[in-house]
Amino acid sequence: MSVKKKSTIVLWISLFLIFTCLSLYIIGCNSNYLINSTLKYIALGVLVFGIIIFIMDMFVLVKNKNKKGFNKIITIIIYLICGIYGALNITGLVLLYGPNKDFENWLITTAMQTMHHKYYCQWFYSEDEIAKVMGENTIEEIIEDTDTSLINHEEKKTYDNEYEEAILNREDGALYKIIRFKVNDCNAYLAAIYDPSRIHLGLTKDIGVSGHYVTRMAKEQNAILAINGGGFVDINYNSNGANPLGVTIADGKIITDNKYSSNKGLIGFDVNNNLILKKKTSAQEAIDMGIRDAVTMGPFLIVNGKSSFIRGNGGWGLAARTAIGQRADGIVLFLVVDSNEFRSKGASMFDLTEIMENYGAVNAANLDGGTSSVMVENGELLNDPIDSALRHKTRPIPTFFKVV
Repeated sequence: MSVKKKSTIVLWISLFLIFTCLSLYIIGCNSNYLINSTLKYIALGVLVFGIIIFIMDMFVLVKNKNKKGFNKIITIIIYLICGIYGALNITGLVLLYGPNKDFENWLITTAMQTMHHKYYCQWFYSEDEIAKVMGENTIEEIIEDTDTSLINHEEKKTYDNEYEEAILNREDGALYKIIRFKVNDCNAYLAAIYDPSRIHLGLTKDIGVSGHYVTRMAKEQNAILAINGGGFVDINYNSNGANPLGVTIADGKIITDNKYSSNKGLIGFDVNNNLILKKKTSAQEAIDMGIRDAVTMGPFLIVNGKSSFIRGNGGWGLAARTAIGQRADGIVLFLVVDSNEFRSKGASMFDLTEIMENYGAVNAANLDGGTSSVMVENGELLNDPIDSALRHKTRPIPTFFKVV
């Protein structure tokens, strides 16, 4: 093999070493979760070595430029591969650490809220940087008892805006209406339920043992419309959806009564068919308040007509979302927003709040999201949930709100 061919091969190898070690070193400078200090300095040493070899081989190639080397086509293909590989590395570094912080904010806030994918951002960012970004993307909820006097169940006949018209312009006798639109290029489904007395909490028949798909539970319980409900205990982030989170009440009966975190709360309906949002309450206290059906989830988006203060994207990133709300005329809103296969789109807490504001909700809250987010009509999925394996399917869950 000629000197020129040997130098060309070494040059190609040095290019791959330079791009790879540059990425590893910069990642190691920002987080020791994936690249510890030892690996970081090894990457730095190999990077320097690769640069020296690259420069030396450039001199050798220039000196032997008239000698025979590799076939021109092979040379072009290899340099093209090197160029693409280098471009991918540089693009990744610019996205992760460049001056534009949109990607960093999305990755950190989305990963930190998915619970079992936290390592996605911990690979690339330090705990201090993650804390900083999360501090810049927060939601400050309205902590008030729900004022049911704001709800008047009398039918409204006039339209104040296009959103009012979309809700109130319905066929005579229709129990509900579904409005379709886009949120961040993802499909969204808003169901207006005109008789909130028809809304009840559905449960998996194997509560405590196994959750079930909403499609199955809706058929079994004769629900004409359904959305997923509250959160559930997800040990190792791979549970079968058997155990609801916090307080769960169905038809006035206590199903679960467990402690829950401060960013969650009680979401349910009282005996007068008013949507009630309540922080820090036990199941018995909820029963004493007249709650007939409730789950535990959050955050609260709107309370008594006052919207939560959202900084940035709210700290929950973008994802498939489900929310529930009630207008002053008593009409209940079910909202489901899809994500995409790469989990880079969907709705933020700001998006959910804005939609609920537009459609006149005086009380609204976020329900469980991600793969759990589903809307089912007559036993069939309306939306397109995507699970952690990027399959177009939902997951088993313990609770759902149903229209019967």
